Amino acid sequence: MRLENKVAIITGAANGLGLEAARIFIKEGAKVALVDFDEKIGTQRVEELRDAGGDAEFFKVNVADRNSVDAMVNGVIERFGKIDILINNAGITRDGFLTKLSVEDFQKVIDVNLTGVFHCTQAVVPHMIAQGKGKIISTSSVSGVYGNLGQTNYAAAKAAVVGMTKTWAKELARKGINVNAVAPGFIETNMVAQVPEKVINQIKGMIPMQRLGQPSEIGYAYLFLASDESNYVNGTVLHVDGGIMM
Repeated sequence: MRLENKVAIITGAANGLGLEAARIFIKEGAKVALVDFDEKIGTQRVEELRDAGGDAEFFKVNVADRNSVDAMVNGVIERFGKIDILINNAGITRDGFLTKLSVEDFQKVIDVNLTGVFHCTQAVVPHMIAQGKGKIISTSSVSGVYGNLGQTNYAAAKAAVVGMTKTWAKELARKGINVNAVAPGFIETNMVAQVPEKVINQIKGMIPMQRLGQPSEIGYAYLFLASDESNYVNGTVLHVDGGIMM
């Protein structure tokens, strides 16, 4: 198994891409800390994973709050003894054109999608440095690379994630830590399900593969970057978008 005896923290793991990644990681032998703000759903997901034979624990965390993040990291160390992999997957949207976007909605997205990545990574890195190895994967987006209408806050946060990824890759490589990012395109998640069908059809028409991506296709990208197969991959942004932004 590709992640046998590895311990992975996955944020935003109660649903969507994070949950699918947790399922894939457990199948590949990892022990998983499911991190999410939704305690009810998160606890339910952990029970499902355990019923399927997985070793998983749920941690309720607000990634925008450093005290909450620090408590989670300490809890993971207490429960599993180490941290090999961090998947910074938690994210939200509060879309709106620039002229209508509220300051509150701008800041909320920055707090979760950008500051949350900083908090989780900074809290985890000392443990990875101590053991001389680790894998950090953060979720960017095609919106962060190319921009997107109505997503000033989201695009700004996801672009900054790319910048942080490349900076950390330079800082931490000599410590045995690989830092990379994944930039998903339009994936069939609850977030995309809120988009009108007419718009979805227009989006599909823009994608060379003529379809939306599946959560598992992002999960397997995470898996590659988390596994030993990617030990010489560092500072990369892996696009999983069907070619929409070629």
